[in-house]
Amino acid sequence: MKLIFATANAHKMEEVMAVIPSTFELLSLKDLEFNYDIPETGDTLEENALIKARFIHQKYGTNVFSEDTGLEIHALGGLPGVITARYAGVQRNHDDNMDKVLQELKDKDDRSAQFRAVIALILNNTEYLFEGILKGRIGFEKNGSQGFGYDPIFIPEGYDKTAAELGSAIKNTISHRVRALNKMVNFLDAAS
Repeated sequence: MKLIFATANAHKMEEVMAVIPSTFELLSLKDLEFNYDIPETGDTLEENALIKARFIHQKYGTNVFSEDTGLEIHALGGLPGVITARYAGVQRNHDDNMDKVLQELKDKDDRSAQFRAVIALILNNTEYLFEGILKGRIGFEKNGSQGFGYDPIFIPEGYDKTAAELGSAIKNTISHRVRALNKMVNFLDAAS
C-alpha cells in the first residue's frame, strides 16, 4: 500500500520509517517535490493534523497521513500545546522554545508534562484519528544531543535521563509519535 506522510521534517520521517513496516510504500512531501508550507490554522492538534492530511489528499488523491504534536505542560495550563513549534516565536527555534519553557517553570514545583501526538489518516476517502501520549516531566536544564525539539529538557516517565540522552533506539519504542503510529499500523493491518 502506498502512503504519503505529509511532512517535510526529516527527523519525523526517520522516526516513522523505523516503525512503518516495509509492506507500505512510504513517501514524504520531499519525495513528491512538494516544498510549500501548509498553514496550520487549527486550534487543536487534531485540527492541524486534519488540515495537512486533507490538503495533500486533495492535491494528490491518494492515501495520506499527517501528524501534529504538542508538548503539554501542566503548570502552564497545557501550553505550549498546539503552538509547540513556535512557542518562542515564528522563527521556530528549538533552543529559544526550550529557554522559554525553562524560564516559565523556574519557580514551579510541578514540572509534569506530556507529549501528545495526533495522526490524521485519510484512507479510501475516510478520515481516522490516532493519538499517542508520552508522560514525563521537564528537567531543569538542557541535556543530551540526540533527538530534536524539546527532547533535551523532557524526561520520559520511568527514566532519569532526557529523551535527547536516551537515544533513538529507546525513543523509537516509547515516543508519543510511535504510540500513535502503532495504533495506525494496527488499524491498517486489520483493514487490509
